Amino acid sequence: MPDGYGVPTGVDGTVAWERVERALVEAIHYWVATVRPDGRPHLVPRWGVWTHDSFWYDGSPETVHAGNLRHNSAMTLHLESGEHVVVLEGTASPSAPLTGEIASMISDRFKVKYADRGYAPERDSWSGADAGGMVVFRPRKALAWFSFPDDVSRFRFDATG
Repeated sequence: MPDGYGVPTGVDGTVAWERVERALVEAIHYWVATVRPDGRPHLVPRWGVWTHDSFWYDGSPETVHAGNLRHNSAMTLHLESGEHVVVLEGTASPSAPLTGEIASMISDRFKVKYADRGYAPERDSWSGADAGGMVVFRPRKALAWFSFPDDVSRFRFDATG
């Protein structure tokens, strides 16, 4: 970050990760940016859930963003607000079939957030060969602020997940 943008020298930031993570958990709409095979960016709003240090969202493998990820796993995730900002960069890929506790947790979180909008997937929605396409995004770094420029903060994550 350039000088004057709130990140003190030698400190990763002034916003606690717990506050950023709470914003990720509570968000309803997320913006996902992927890269088309010809290098052009593609941006789309998604519904999803943040759990286990990752963003989980589903949809048809035939969508543009899913096709983009087959060519380039790079993805950027941004919450809706331009005032309370959370931007994460990382990689995304189809998840392994979801079963057991993680499937129940993700299903329950989707229902809490989106059932009143008409979407309430069951825990087995992502467990079989014909199941909907669950994608998991794992961040490598994040940038966040809630009072620009005073609390601009950056975070780095272990690249192994």
